[in-house]
This record gives sequence, structure tokens and C-alpha cells, in this order.
Amino acid sequence: MVHRIAVIPGSFDPVTLGHLDVIERAAGLWDEVHVVVVHNPAKEAMLPINERVSLLERSIADAGYPGTIIVASWSMGLLVDYCTDVGAHVLVKGIRSQVDVAYETPMAIVNRKLAGVETVFLLPDPAHGHVSSSLVRQVAALGGDVSPYVPPAVAERIQRA
Repeated sequence: MVHRIAVIPGSFDPVTLGHLDVIERAAGLWDEVHVVVVHNPAKEAMLPINERVSLLERSIADAGYPGTIIVASWSMGLLVDYCTDVGAHVLVKGIRSQVDVAYETPMAIVNRKLAGVETVFLLPDPAHGHVSSSLVRQVAALGGDVSPYVPPAVAERIQRA
């Protein structure tokens, strides 16, 4: 029997309920899911990577998702190298709109050509389809309540800032 491994990459700055929705559904589709916090040089981070990893671990544990979910960070090169290292042949990306599809499609094609890693797009639950980490950061920066958009551990962390 083949052990099926998927990787869900993202900046998770911060992790949102939409992210958790994708993680939960991926955990039901693959035997092992690696949620990988990656550095995006195009974005200015609100939280350091180690704190994002910690918040993801806590949020996933609090949610009690079934299956094997491993949280890690990666900044050592191409994401497909991480996939190769752990034996994953699938990247999972949450897609909210056509804008996300347009952004993700070229990367999906390159990842397939580089390492034979396929990309699977999952649509979010409509309740979370409008939420992004960028939106959460903006609401938080203006003193708004982010608790409808993020897990409790993240809301607590943002309120302390």
C-alpha cells in the first residue's frame, strides 16, 4: 500500500480559519499532510516564522483533526525540494478566486516540470472564502476584532500585540 503525502505551503501570517478548513479537508484526503510555513520575500511578516509554526501547531491540536499532520518551516530552497525530501508528490493550495488561480497556475506548472509534483486546488468553505492573512493583518493593524477570521490562539496572540 502506498503512503500518500501532501504538502500545504503558505506564509500563514497569521493562520486563518480558511487555512484550517483546507488543512482539515486535506487531512481527510491524504495519509500524511505537511503544513509548511515558507518565507515570502514579497511580503513583510507580522509574525516571525517560529511563532507562525507554533500557532499552527496549537490551532491544529485545538481543532483535533484526524490523521497525521506535521507542521514545519522551509527556507532552504525550492518547495519541491522539501516535497522530494519527505516523499510528497502533491502540493495543496487553497483557492479563493480567479486571482488566486492566475497566481498559482504558473507555479503549479513549474513544480510539475521541476520535480513531478502535482498541485491540487481546494476551494474554501464559503464562510471563509473572503478571508486572507493580509485582510487579518489590516484589520488587526487598525484595532479591529480578528476573532471571526482566525483560530482562538491567533486571536489571543494578536490581542496581546
